[in-house]
Amino acid sequence: MAKISHIWAREILDSRAIPTLEAACKLDNGQVVVASVPSGASTGTHEALELRDGDEFRYKGKGVLKAVENVNKIIGPALIGRDPSDQKGIDLSLKQLDGTENKSRLGANSLLVVSTVVLKAAASANNMPLYSWVQNLATAMGINVKLHVPTPIFNMINGGLHGAGNLDFQEFFVIPTTSKTFSEGLRMGVEVYLSLGETLKRQGAIHSVGDEGGYAPNLFTNADALETLLSTIRNVGLTMGRDVFLGLDVAATTFYKDGTYSIRDKSAPLNEDGMIDYYKALNEEYHMSILEDPLHEDAWVGWEKLFAVLGDQLIIVGDDLLVTNPKRLQKAIVEKACNGILVKPNQSGTILETLEVIKTAQAANMKIIVSHRSGETNDWFIADFAVGVGADFVKFGAPARGERVAKYNRLSSIEQELIYLKK
Repeated sequence: MAKISHIWAREILDSRAIPTLEAACKLDNGQVVVASVPSGASTGTHEALELRDGDEFRYKGKGVLKAVENVNKIIGPALIGRDPSDQKGIDLSLKQLDGTENKSRLGANSLLVVSTVVLKAAASANNMPLYSWVQNLATAMGINVKLHVPTPIFNMINGGLHGAGNLDFQEFFVIPTTSKTFSEGLRMGVEVYLSLGETLKRQGAIHSVGDEGGYAPNLFTNADALETLLSTIRNVGLTMGRDVFLGLDVAATTFYKDGTYSIRDKSAPLNEDGMIDYYKALNEEYHMSILEDPLHEDAWVGWEKLFAVLGDQLIIVGDDLLVTNPKRLQKAIVEKACNGILVKPNQSGTILETLEVIKTAQAANMKIIVSHRSGETNDWFIADFAVGVGADFVKFGAPARGERVAKYNRLSSIEQELIYLKK
């Protein structure tokens, strides 16, 4: 079996012009693979630490030269001669090298870029598609993988930290029904997206795009955004409930202060019970399928109350609540806080830890949603990862902008491969 002969990293830019890491791994058989890692704008307080230089005279403090140095001088040399197929052993070594719970010594970005590039190197060394190699790893860990292309969740309208300060809620989704093939869902998503731009233009609304490719219009309320989506879906000739559903990533922590939530749909701030009542009314009106981060990231009692009310009607997803963290996930399972988890490898720091979280969530019958970040690269790794772990959904943003489209196009390619293999 091929061995690792060299791992090195460099600083590159993500889709927001903010530095991130790219790493290369060379094997002793001459094969070289490359991987890069994303970064989030809306980050949970409890996720693993992303190491930044803090030098305000360079990239406004966002540089990652320290993280690059950690790969080149500490992490990479420690893995020379290792078998890249030993993902578990290598990731455990990465955790030991860092030695902190939140990856604050070497940085989650330093660790993840190496964990990912090693995974890619192993797939290459074993002459396997990346998603198949991920499936092997997941299956070996006890994850029940149904090999299929997950249902896409399209972020059509950007608000919150992803938009232009125009809307409180961060993402407004259009989600194909799970009975649709990926290619059917992608076509419908694109048709809605293109028609939405025309609708906003007719309304005289600003229709520039946000970090994730969704439109960032100057609408008055969050409900206005839902209404605009609803009318666009009808204009395209699709039927709610039969073809598509609506959904929200509220990112409620961003507008929570001193025990209340301030949204432009209401004249006065709402307490926790008021927000729950508001979501009940929204769901009665729009029959959503996904509600992500509806309450503050540490409002455990409120999440439990909300789940008791709406958990049998839609998927209540924890992102900032769970941050792909095994301890917080276990707490959510015990307290019945949600029935879906957003999985982001850079929140945990290694592939192994991410797979362990997926295994726990799947055992608790949670829906698995594998997600990109707002600051992305053209690396399509996350698409193969989602297929390999048998995710229920993927969240890759709008069907626009190169860094998002690269992932959707990769899923299209995998879909065709799977169809061919069945023949």
